[in-house]
Amino acid sequence: MTNAGHRLLWTIIALLLVAGGAAALAASLGELPGVDPAAMLLSADLMDRWRMAAPWSTLAAAVAGALVALAGQRLLARELRGPGGMLRGTLSRSGRRPGRTRVATDVLADALVRDLTGDPGVRRARVVLTGTPPHPDLWIRVDLTADAPTAGVREHVRAAVRRFAATTDCQPAHLDVTARIEPGHP
Repeated sequence: MTNAGHRLLWTIIALLLVAGGAAALAASLGELPGVDPAAMLLSADLMDRWRMAAPWSTLAAAVAGALVALAGQRLLARELRGPGGMLRGTLSRSGRRPGRTRVATDVLADALVRDLTGDPGVRRARVVLTGTPPHPDLWIRVDLTADAPTAGVREHVRAAVRRFAATTDCQPAHLDVTARIEPGHP
């Protein structure tokens, strides 16, 4: 699921929770027509049915609660995993002629890191590929030395991304570059 899809899903969940809370508040204040604020939440008939199905009703409620909790945990874990859906395994491209080219995405990321750290002003680099293989999203973080010329490093990063795109035949759909400058020595 894309980031936009996740944001939409969380927005829908939030709106449903707010609507449910607002309805319960309005019912308890007697603002909903046809609802008595002094009435019991569950009818006596419903309570009798619950008690008649004694062990199975409790078990069914426990199983339903566990399934909802598991679904919530899985959704939250997916959200907290980091940049959505890192490319793992192989990047596979069909050629103009019969056959396929397969390259491990870790190899591509490592090659781009080596290319980026080839500049003396770049102390460290980190690269993450996300999205779909023909147009992946490229997340780059470079740690620069205190005396690194930013214009030179900017051009070096642009050239490295152009070489990456030419080598892999994958034009990044989104490029996010974060540069951090290390503090200088006194």
